[in-house]
Amino acid sequence: METQDLKKEAQDLKNKADRMNPDHREGPVARTIEEYTAKLPSDLFLWAALGSMAVSATLKIMKKDDEALFVGQWPAPFLLLGLYNKIVKVEGHDKVDKGNRR
Repeated sequence: METQDLKKEAQDLKNKADRMNPDHREGPVARTIEEYTAKLPSDLFLWAALGSMAVSATLKIMKKDDEALFVGQWPAPFLLLGLYNKIVKVEGHDKVDKGNRR
């Protein structure tokens, strides 16, 4: 393909994407999840991450290496969920729903 064809194809794809969700609204599933997770305190996720690290270390000391590795994988997802929770509270659908549209 030539450069001109690639540019036209990219522009067509961008135009389709712009028409797909022009108001940048969340879908019903994301909105429902955000309604429930926004009620959770943000430090809950931090404590879950720290707790899973402690459990993993305890399992490692008890020579249960497989279980320790399994539980040791949990802190990162807990922290990512906490970050998502915080972003939803600050910049999520709540701003639009409460009439604070930018």
